[in-house]
Amino acid sequence: MEASRAHSAAPAAALPASSGTRQLIVDLVALTKPKVQSLLLLTTVTTMLIAGSPSIGLILATCIGGYLSAGGAGAVNHWFDRDIDAQMARTATRPIPAGRIAPRTALWFGIGLGVLAFVWLTLTTNVLAASLSASGFLGYTLMYTMWLKRSTWQNIIWGGAAGAVPPLVGWAAVTGGLTGLPIYLFAIVFFWTPPHFWALSILMKDEYAKVGVPMLPVVRGEDETRRQILLYSILLYAVTQLPFCGGGGLDYIYVAASALLGLMFIALAVALSRLKTRKAALRLYLFSLLYLALLFASMVADVKL
Repeated sequence: MEASRAHSAAPAAALPASSGTRQLIVDLVALTKPKVQSLLLLTTVTTMLIAGSPSIGLILATCIGGYLSAGGAGAVNHWFDRDIDAQMARTATRPIPAGRIAPRTALWFGIGLGVLAFVWLTLTTNVLAASLSASGFLGYTLMYTMWLKRSTWQNIIWGGAAGAVPPLVGWAAVTGGLTGLPIYLFAIVFFWTPPHFWALSILMKDEYAKVGVPMLPVVRGEDETRRQILLYSILLYAVTQLPFCGGGGLDYIYVAASALLGLMFIALAVALSRLKTRKAALRLYLFSLLYLALLFASMVADVKL
């Protein structure tokens, strides 16, 4: 009977350990910001398809390296921002402020992923792709997270350069070098980032103000933020014409798609300036996600069809 009791109790005793391991894995994945990764990987893969005809193996290897690098940067961001994350409702349940992951663990986890990404990409693609990926890691952690985010309202402008690196990585992975077109793709993501993020920052204005992060609507007000969103939307439209007008090699399918998507983006920015509502800001933010995905998909269609 005692043996039977011991046997029946064993699974129950094992459950907490199993549950704890599962939660640890979930939290470590959360540190890599998987939702943010989706667009980064999309711009990487589509750029690779524009650059040539990469094998499935090369695409997978590049995506793994890109995820490790961006995920490591995300983990370092979680570590550095743990003080303000604990004060905002949107981020208070993240692994570190919630007490499920120790800050030092997150820091070394992030650094480890960044180092592993460089080694992996060097071995599976080339040194240029690995170095470009590392520059994105350092740009997001050192320039944006640790310096710009808490010191200037222009944080997302210059810090957004880190998020524009994936097209460069994808192109270098396929070709081993860089030409004009990947630079144009970098510029597109660079100019897309401010209106995309400022629309979100309008929605999060009170929380940013609460923790003292000088996002544009906090420092310069919502009217100025809406004006800047419209300005950057127009600049973005102009930049998206470079892959055609600047000799990037893209043709009429891309031109038609970029024109339609760009005019819709500007129209939503104008609507935000006139309506001045949270609903208009949310609509622009959500469309900006679809915009970038469709824009890069149109490039692939232009090249492959």
